[in-house]
Amino acid sequence: MSLVQPVDNVALLPGYLAAGTAVLVLLVDLLVARRAVTVAVAALGATGTAAGAALVGAAGERRTFCVGADCSWVWNGRAALVAAVIALLTLAVLVISGPLLRAGRTPAGEYCFLLACAMTGGVVLGAAGDLITLLVALETLTLPLYVLVGLRRASLAGAEAAVTFFVVSVVATTVTLLGAALLYAVTGSLHLDRLGGTLAARDDLRDLPLTTVAVALVVAGLAFKVAAVPFHAWAPATYDGAPLPVAAYLSTASKLGGVVALLAVVQRALPAGVTGPVLAVLAALTMTVGNLVALRQRRTVRLLAWSSVAQAGYILAPLGALALAAGRTADARAGAYAAAVAYAVFFVLLELAAFAAVVALRPADGDGGTLADLRGAARRHPWVGGAFALALIGLAGLPPGLAGLFAKVTVVRSLLAGHAGWLALLVALNAVLGLAYYLRVAASLYAPAGGGAVRPARAVVWALGVATVAAVVIGFAPQLVLDVAAR
Repeated sequence: MSLVQPVDNVALLPGYLAAGTAVLVLLVDLLVARRAVTVAVAALGATGTAAGAALVGAAGERRTFCVGADCSWVWNGRAALVAAVIALLTLAVLVISGPLLRAGRTPAGEYCFLLACAMTGGVVLGAAGDLITLLVALETLTLPLYVLVGLRRASLAGAEAAVTFFVVSVVATTVTLLGAALLYAVTGSLHLDRLGGTLAARDDLRDLPLTTVAVALVVAGLAFKVAAVPFHAWAPATYDGAPLPVAAYLSTASKLGGVVALLAVVQRALPAGVTGPVLAVLAALTMTVGNLVALRQRRTVRLLAWSSVAQAGYILAPLGALALAAGRTADARAGAYAAAVAYAVFFVLLELAAFAAVVALRPADGDGGTLADLRGAARRHPWVGGAFALALIGLAGLPPGLAGLFAKVTVVRSLLAGHAGWLALLVALNAVLGLAYYLRVAASLYAPAGGGAVRPARAVVWALGVATVAAVVIGFAPQLVLDVAAR
């Protein structure tokens, strides 16, 4: 057998574009050393990566780095969707980072380079076909964020947030790697499809205590990445201490990456009879705890962080249908996986709009402040306040925020199809619970209040507008996202 594997460079093109962006940003910052040029190169690279991902994905499924039927790189519709969304989120975060970079406490070259590196990890993550590629891509997405969280000079809160994030992420990575090593010891395989096929065909392997421990470790390690309860405590402190654009990236691109990684192993590698009950419990705890604690928050970013925790529960909820045998039929499983991906895409658009609005309404290089600081903001800045209110209403799942409404409908429908009616009821109850704080914040934006006005940066307002329009447009065509997610 030949030891030389054919390489499909077209399938790898999105990864090349993302990695090339990181290298080019580094060289431009070294040779030109102008902030505007560095940011422009990073923005163009992110745009090109999104376009490349969409074009390659439109041509149909492509595989490379294959040994027989097992491939380490599988580029299909879902991989293209994830890569394009990650690249566009990177572009949006670069745009809303303008006030932060102009303030001078954050070096633009390092900032753009680290964002491009994180984007590279996210692009590779969607196409990963084996555990090694998956975990390396996930860490490539996460590692730059440790530095980005604490990149502001002389910021004690940022340093504390970075250390917290680093310690928790290292523990999570260690746990996941241990679980992956045990899975390899049990099955002798690292490719996701081969792992799943081996465990499905061999009852003796599936019933081993070592297999149960391995599955539990992998799921627990990836649950850290999505901030699922009880592995969530790092998220509020990290988000609140990070610069606002970095908090936006953590809450959107990083969370999407964790969801994609968890979905890949659950869908293709791990036995549904073991993961289903665990994911159902995680989803129930995550959405309930996130919403209850969010009710008590008075700081803007902490409220959005706890809201993000609750949203992670909604994302995991469709996978909880696997807890019952009826939820493991081919149609029910396909619907659950598509619903989880689609909800994650809907969520990151609305969350990005919410963070962009906070950036627009707060001083450059400032933190998110308290909810009282945003009181009356929509009276001072009607368009920004209106977009912020629409994002909050969308996250709550109310019209006219159609993206959020259809996202929750999609989740409930997938749970009912999997005969997990109790979990669908819990999703509905938590959606009602979330109204209490989403609508409270939205109402406070229009309340009469004094206070000085901050003039929003024009680029941030444009980014907010584009994110809002995208959320509205997708809200009118949710089936398009579902169809791509199901491929």
